[in-house]
Amino acid sequence: MTEPVKTTRRGAVLEVTLDRPKANAIDLATSRIMGDIFMGFRDDPELRVAIITATGEKFFCPGWDLKAAAEGDAVDGDYGVGGFGGLQELRGLNKPVIAAINGICCGGGLELALSADIILAAEHATFALPEIRSGTVADAASIKLPKRIPYHIAMEMLLTGRWIDAEEAARWGLINRILPAGDLMAEARAMADMLADGPPLVQAAIKEVVREAEDMKFQDAMNKITKSQFATVETLYTSEDQLEGARAFAEKRDPVWKGR
Repeated sequence: MTEPVKTTRRGAVLEVTLDRPKANAIDLATSRIMGDIFMGFRDDPELRVAIITATGEKFFCPGWDLKAAAEGDAVDGDYGVGGFGGLQELRGLNKPVIAAINGICCGGGLELALSADIILAAEHATFALPEIRSGTVADAASIKLPKRIPYHIAMEMLLTGRWIDAEEAARWGLINRILPAGDLMAEARAMADMLADGPPLVQAAIKEVVREAEDMKFQDAMNKITKSQFATVETLYTSEDQLEGARAFAEKRDPVWKGR
């Protein structure tokens, strides 16, 4: 049996590819593998950016593997360290993640995509939350989606299970951009390389502040920053990279980031 998740290291970039024919659905074992992979990505100082994608041209991921559920996988079983798909509940992930959506992206697959920071999609990609039609709740999407796109659009998707195409997804801000299928991974890799060349301490600070401030009042979040209560911000402002950025700007040259 082949591994359900493939990984490729390309310099500072980790590519994570779902490979579970026919639809790249995720069962408990696959979710645990993904959690271990993304935890390793989080903790590896040599890795700076991850890409999550899938094999084939029809499916990115439909979410939960119903066949596995019928054979005994419990819906409330052990999904692993990062929750379903390894990303949704992984604590302290302060590195950029790009989702490259190569086809149908629905249910838990859409929830997985929503856990990324940047979402690129092939022209033929489609999106939906069809859980309501099977009498279940898209729990993570019910929390995330109304914060990502207009409330009424999110509620329509949650309450009706309606499918949207890539063009509509882009219109509502669900995805960053649409690409021909043949260009999807090239664009994802180009973006990952650009991010990998960026300042890792600044990226970490951005991710922590955005995550922690999501449910805070603006002034409370600002007060937390000014009082140096974000660990990544304090690390940044006492780092070699902070000085390097200022020197490079003054000297009109590209900075050399060391992540310290």
